[in-house]
Amino acid sequence: MVMLPFTLRRHLKWPNWNKRQWLRNLLVAGVLFFVLYELSLVARVFWYQHFNPSSSAFMRAAIKDLRRDDPTASIVHQWVDYTDISPNLVRAVIASEDANFLQHNGVEWDAIRDAWAYNRAQADQGSSRRRGGSTITQQLAKNLFLSPKRSYARKAQELFLAYLIELVMSKERIIELYLNVAQWGQRHFGAEAAAQRYFQRSAANLGPQQAAQLAVMLPNPRYYDTHGVTPYLRQRTQTIAQRMRLVSAP
Repeated sequence: MVMLPFTLRRHLKWPNWNKRQWLRNLLVAGVLFFVLYELSLVARVFWYQHFNPSSSAFMRAAIKDLRRDDPTASIVHQWVDYTDISPNLVRAVIASEDANFLQHNGVEWDAIRDAWAYNRAQADQGSSRRRGGSTITQQLAKNLFLSPKRSYARKAQELFLAYLIELVMSKERIIELYLNVAQWGQRHFGAEAAAQRYFQRSAANLGPQQAAQLAVMLPNPRYYDTHGVTPYLRQRTQTIAQRMRLVSAP
């Protein structure tokens, strides 16, 4: 065992803090970490206003999950600009996911309250059916920055980011980012990968029916990736194909 000189040991002596000082210092460190983390998120929102992300939080989570069974597993993703995405898909996703996308400022509290009441009623009846109240902007915030795990803390973070994204970015940029990071299966992310996976064509060449089907798949992409076109998916696709005619693209 190597012994340090007495004078050096005296200078390196462990701080003689009491419990209250330890708690105070831990609290300060925790607050500092939180502030730095929030500032990093703010910086990334401003960065993504001008630069395209190479991956997202959900992509990284998917890779981690896939590699539990296959260490060489990877995802399928290819960025495409807004001009290379069919307007049919833009309108279909807005019609299906967020009809007031062009009007709201990132969050629709009425939709959140309605979803909360619906989900609570379904839970009381023993049903597993759930309804989401998130806007496209909230979903972008979640997919791009946050964990797939649900918690009140993550929801609060999502709301903060949604307001910030709407403040910094145009509606066109928001939908462009969302359609490039949205998950459309176990391994497929983004409109281009989805169009190639399900219809063997580019995202620019999606017809109204194809766009409507992809939009309907968004709330539960892994399920449809394995179960294919279900009766519900077919019926809901027809509904969205009708609604998207009334929706404007940014």
